[in-house]
Amino acid sequence: MPAYDWIANHANHRPTNEAIRDLGSGKAFSYADLDRRIDAMAAYMGSLGIGRGDRVAVLAHNGVEFFDVQFACGRLGAISVLLNWRLTVPELEYILNDSSPKLMVHDVEFAAAATELQGLCSIATLLEVEGGSADSAYEQVITSFDGQDGGRADLTHDDVVTIMYTSGTTGLPKGAMITHGMNFWNCVNLGIPGGITVDTVHLNVLPLFHTGGLNCYSNPVLHAGGTVVLLKGFDPGETLQVLGDPAQGITHFFAVPAPYQFMMQHPDFADTDLSRLGVAGVGGAPCALAIMENWTERGVSLTQGFGMTETSPACIFLDPGDALRKIGSTGKALMHTELRIVNDEGGDCGPDEIGELWVAGPNITPGYWNRPDATADAFEGRWLKTGDAARMDDEGFVYIVDRWKDMYISGGENVYPAEVENVLYQLSEVAEAAIIGIPDDRWGEVGLAVLALKPGESIERTIVQEHCASQLAKFKVPSDIAIVEALPRNATGKVLKRELRDQFVSADAPKVS
Repeated sequence: MPAYDWIANHANHRPTNEAIRDLGSGKAFSYADLDRRIDAMAAYMGSLGIGRGDRVAVLAHNGVEFFDVQFACGRLGAISVLLNWRLTVPELEYILNDSSPKLMVHDVEFAAAATELQGLCSIATLLEVEGGSADSAYEQVITSFDGQDGGRADLTHDDVVTIMYTSGTTGLPKGAMITHGMNFWNCVNLGIPGGITVDTVHLNVLPLFHTGGLNCYSNPVLHAGGTVVLLKGFDPGETLQVLGDPAQGITHFFAVPAPYQFMMQHPDFADTDLSRLGVAGVGGAPCALAIMENWTERGVSLTQGFGMTETSPACIFLDPGDALRKIGSTGKALMHTELRIVNDEGGDCGPDEIGELWVAGPNITPGYWNRPDATADAFEGRWLKTGDAARMDDEGFVYIVDRWKDMYISGGENVYPAEVENVLYQLSEVAEAAIIGIPDDRWGEVGLAVLALKPGESIERTIVQEHCASQLAKFKVPSDIAIVEALPRNATGKVLKRELRDQFVSADAPKVS
């Protein structure tokens, strides 16, 4: 199946309709505007020798530039690599050396990091964004190449258009390959239950380097011909103001649970007019009952779901009508997705039996960039093994009950302990290290570093945190430490993290600070 060009189609049928409203830069772009920007960016990339299969990295806050680059890559057959700007230079260095982009588009505030990374990773060209300023290098490129046709590669839905890196359980990030087909089927899977149409006005506050920001619901809205409204980042007061502003006309919104919690705790929440908000999606982590009830009292039923970067991400969906009746459930499989809950023998579990969630369908990644080993480990035939323990009730509703992988979720961001543990082992005082997620009222979960020290050594929490902060993004830095004589291990030497959770997370567990 050919990979059709959504933006070119809308530019032909509805050229004056608003595509992007970038509140950060104060600029709005029609579909005709966006189409011309994409052509200009594709022509510029082509002038740099970028073509089919080549990579283009983006290190930037939310802005129209994400869509310029994404769709320009789509026209050329190139691949966009979307970088988490919260990561440190050492973390980004690995990702960029793995993906080897020829061009990196970056915000002016990341100029120092970009220059350092250019040298470390042999990136041929940097292009700086400066808040939409006409004098910025980025906008000068758009102006210089305006009116030029960047060309069209002969692509299918199997061609890769984006690589999104997720932290790996070995401590090294894995680049999930996102195809044109995955993007399309996600638009179908989300668009129908989400009621996304040409009249949709979606407010996005999640970072566009994250699948939740790019694909829930920004890309589906652009596929439908609606309007995406961008905030540079999330602020509870500012977000409530935009949601309640009739001039903005927001109909759709998506976030992880934390923004909903922060907004409902804001003094403006009770008086904000939410009557125009028809769909409010929530995902990335379990949503607490108190959050759902508070928003329901304001007339907004939160739409829950389950997904992963590897599933594009829509996978399982809970209809708002079942939200309060099925508290804790992520819902049922979306139209073009299959799921199984599999026991240790590889058979299907019965009702309420716990097993591993497996998913399949045209929305599933073909694998990980440069990692055939990780791809082989992740799949059983056509089935992606999610690593999540789940059960299904007698009505077919799925509940995620535990994570077979050690990952925990802090503020909607996945944290894989092995990556943090690698940094902890750099400390000369540490003999053994393990990270577990512990409950936190604000972030859902935070990291606890359980350390066994070398004989005669001692260490302070602040030293551990400062060391981690120099190597890791803030959300990965442990919030506290606990000192033990030795980590519990099984006969093969594997750390028994369930015992650590029992020790430090149970109701009668001792305080660690």
